[in-house]
Amino acid sequence: MVTTSPEADVLRLGCPDFNQQLWQDVDDSLLQASYRNVRQATEKLTAGLSPEDQNLQSMPETSPAKWHRAHTTWFFETFILKSHRPGYREFDPQFAYLFNSYYNGIGEQFPRARRGLISRPDIERVGHYRQHVDAAMSALISELGEGELQNLAPLIILGLNHEQQHQELLVTDLKHAFSHNPGYPAWAEPAGAGHRRGKFSWRDISGGLVQQGSRDDRFCFDNELPRHQVFVADFQIASHPVSCGEFLAFMDEGGYQRPELWLADGWEWIQREKACSPLYWFKTGQDWHLYTLAGARALDMDEPVCHVSMYEAFAYAQWAGARLPTEAEWELASAQCDTPGYFADSGQFHPRPGPHQGRPGQMFGDVWEWTASSYAPYPGFKAAAGAVGEYNGKFMANQMVLRGGSCATPNGHIRPGYRNFFYPVDRWQFSGVRLARDSGA
Repeated sequence: MVTTSPEADVLRLGCPDFNQQLWQDVDDSLLQASYRNVRQATEKLTAGLSPEDQNLQSMPETSPAKWHRAHTTWFFETFILKSHRPGYREFDPQFAYLFNSYYNGIGEQFPRARRGLISRPDIERVGHYRQHVDAAMSALISELGEGELQNLAPLIILGLNHEQQHQELLVTDLKHAFSHNPGYPAWAEPAGAGHRRGKFSWRDISGGLVQQGSRDDRFCFDNELPRHQVFVADFQIASHPVSCGEFLAFMDEGGYQRPELWLADGWEWIQREKACSPLYWFKTGQDWHLYTLAGARALDMDEPVCHVSMYEAFAYAQWAGARLPTEAEWELASAQCDTPGYFADSGQFHPRPGPHQGRPGQMFGDVWEWTASSYAPYPGFKAAAGAVGEYNGKFMANQMVLRGGSCATPNGHIRPGYRNFFYPVDRWQFSGVRLARDSGA
């Protein structure tokens, strides 16, 4: 069985809230501290993992933990050190091929589906790679003049946010790999007792001509811009994310066997995959259990359901006589959220029930919430120049938007305008459901 290291805080992630700084407020000390803390968080996350654990890849969409550690390092080396530090010595020229993810403007990449075959370099050499790049980055930040620092800070902060994204992917990818082990390995801390879920209710949200998108005076990804106006009609949103107990009622009423509830593509997916429950659920006798990163346990009926595809979220909404919110509705409603959920700093990596008193709760943390919006560019969107412009823009087709962050998202990483995106069939992420409906429905 895989266990955590003896240190109680080995899986607790935290970093300065550098994303909320105005560009003109960024100085070398803040940048050094932010860089150090984010990079150390990745190492703490993998400290209790064996070499075998770090090389697991269970499907083409996931990546080994060792690859995540190396790829995030490659990002700093490729986009910052090679271009902005004269005389920088590349650690290993072969890494440019092994750990490039999808940046065609940089060069070819090792096939994604075969990353688990990269047994060498081993985790020790990847650790040396991280140390080499960290030392060079620290020296670069110290040497930058004030003007150079302001010019380079946005790219460095992009790299830190990129690493935080991979911290979450590392958790979800590892969970998927561990789930195939019949011993149900335990890695994270068991989830503590959450609040008992409050009574379900609908919250009225007034619409109108509203602003959508993130502010551009603080950090955000390019897909969150430009901030623009959009009309939203009055609507209602659920007080809390759909719970396991609520989703089980859908299953008990034949939700997975009723084609009228499903999108056509979703019904084809059901027939092909033989799906009959959320990912990681299994039955022991007559009782439902689920696999968590703390091991297998009985279903908690009050906790948010997670690891459902957009197709499952849509079908549940149809069954419940509701719908999924658009991302504009979700963003507008999130301003009224007064009880955020749990993030990665809890070290537990599993959603818990939260209190809901008067306003929509848990819109941030616990589970990413599927929306009815396709992942498309905002009006006036322009990808950044150069290879870094491949970060988000080229994926704006055939995917759906999720909002809010999850129990595996680093604390301080999320914001109301943050747009996550996955294919409708994807469910190894901590993806859940929040219902919406038209006013007066």
